[in-house]
Amino acid sequence: MISGAIPSSFCKLRSLQLLDLSRNNLNGSITDCLVNGSNTNMTGLSITNLSLRNNNLSGAFPLLLQKCTRLIFLDLSNNQFSGTLQAWIGEKLLSLSFLRLRSNIFYGHIPVELTKFVNLQYLDLAYNNISGSIPRSISNCTGMAQTRGNSDNLRYAFNYISGVNDNVLVVYSENFTVLTKGQERLYTGEFIYMVNLDLSCNSLTGAIPADISTLVALKSLNLSWNNFNGKIPANIGALMQVESLDLSHNELSGEIPSSLSALTSLSRLNLSYNNLRGKIPTGNQLQTLEDQASIYIGNPGLCGPPLSLNCSQSKPIPGENHGDACDGNVVSSFIATGSGYVMGLWVVFCTFLFKRRWRVSWYSLCDSLYDRVYVQVAVTWASLRGKK
Repeated sequence: MISGAIPSSFCKLRSLQLLDLSRNNLNGSITDCLVNGSNTNMTGLSITNLSLRNNNLSGAFPLLLQKCTRLIFLDLSNNQFSGTLQAWIGEKLLSLSFLRLRSNIFYGHIPVELTKFVNLQYLDLAYNNISGSIPRSISNCTGMAQTRGNSDNLRYAFNYISGVNDNVLVVYSENFTVLTKGQERLYTGEFIYMVNLDLSCNSLTGAIPADISTLVALKSLNLSWNNFNGKIPANIGALMQVESLDLSHNELSGEIPSSLSALTSLSRLNLSYNNLRGKIPTGNQLQTLEDQASIYIGNPGLCGPPLSLNCSQSKPIPGENHGDACDGNVVSSFIATGSGYVMGLWVVFCTFLFKRRWRVSWYSLCDSLYDRVYVQVAVTWASLRGKK
């Protein structure tokens, strides 16, 4: 296991195409390359595949990567990188197909420039503190919208021509862990066919943009554990390739779109702990999902199978007179008000019964008021009669 910091001499490896330093004990920042005076005129690096995951690296998003314009695969997950995601990421790294930044300390909004990655097919920002909303321009990520040919870029990042013999094609292959369908799965070469969007466990807000349904090549969509509100996009059923869909632990409301039943590839669904209501849609694929009750738990307004709540019991029956229910509310209101008056009088009566001084004072006050009123009325009456 390698420890310590990444040396600034890394910048001199101009022909390096693939670097995997994952699962080590590297620490510190990796931005020294750009502030080193001897490297300020560096034209760029040839690296296409960079993996630094599972280390203790820290600091802002590495400025060194501005010089890595050919980068296709970038994995900085499970480190301690912090700060905001800068706009230059989407302006300089236009070839990116795979970007995984999960389990760091990044914060701030998702920059709109990040949606300029036309080849991007795997974006994982989970377990950070990203806020704001999903940019509506997410539909620009055509790598997630093309159902064919979107893996060619990633395949190139894992194949390179040997420098010893230019006729030898070297294929780099490594076991790769991807979180999908609620569990970690181990992939080797086939992970290049994964089309994934994971923004879970952040502080994102606002509505889920309807344009997200244009990413028809997605196989996994995870927006759970955020603060999304509003309705689930009505055309969510357009994601025909999706196998795992997790929208749980948000503040989504309204009914579950009926188009959800059109997801014939779906094998895992989680809509739990939202504010959804209405009848749960039915469909052949939805009926095959495991542990169906847990999919909808935490949504008191939902009804119908697989839940025990019958929709006819939770909604008024059309054509039926529901005036009795309203009348019952009025009667209950009168009873509550009357009970309050009775209790108040009872308290006053008990007070006078056991407090003799209060009782005498009250009666004296009443007698005094009575005398004043009587005299005033008598004087007024006599005055009126005298005028006649």
